[in-house]
Amino acid sequence: MSTSKGQLETDLHTAMKARDELTTSTLRMALTAIRVAEVAGKTARELSDDEIRQVLLKEAKKRREAAEAFADAGRTEKAELELAEEGVLLRYLPAPLTEDELAALVATTIAEGGFTGMGSMGQAMKAVQAAVAGRADGKAVSALVRAKLQEG
Repeated sequence: MSTSKGQLETDLHTAMKARDELTTSTLRMALTAIRVAEVAGKTARELSDDEIRQVLLKEAKKRREAAEAFADAGRTEKAELELAEEGVLLRYLPAPLTEDELAALVATTIAEGGFTGMGSMGQAMKAVQAAVAGRADGKAVSALVRAKLQEG
């Protein structure tokens, strides 16, 4: 069993004993998403820590988007619940990059890879996404890579 999944299960049991309903329900949802990902495809397999991190990132993004939708619809209590669930998930993810750190990482990766012009956008994005490792929003990364390639 991967250490990330083991930690989630341990924390779930702790939350259940403490009768922490928010953490319990959020971790149950996260573990379910991980189990679904494990059996997706032709054969069942155990996810690596990086793959588990990707599942948690996707679940956190779902919560953030749902919170925005609820807030736009005037359902603030549901939006707050979704944000609280996102907060629980963020405990298990690496700290996000600041805008300055992300800009520096993009500039360095593009320079080291020798990417120039919009024709190399796909290759540059692949390299930058590998360096970012899920610590920044894909839209922000794409915008910075596009801007950097257009200026150079």
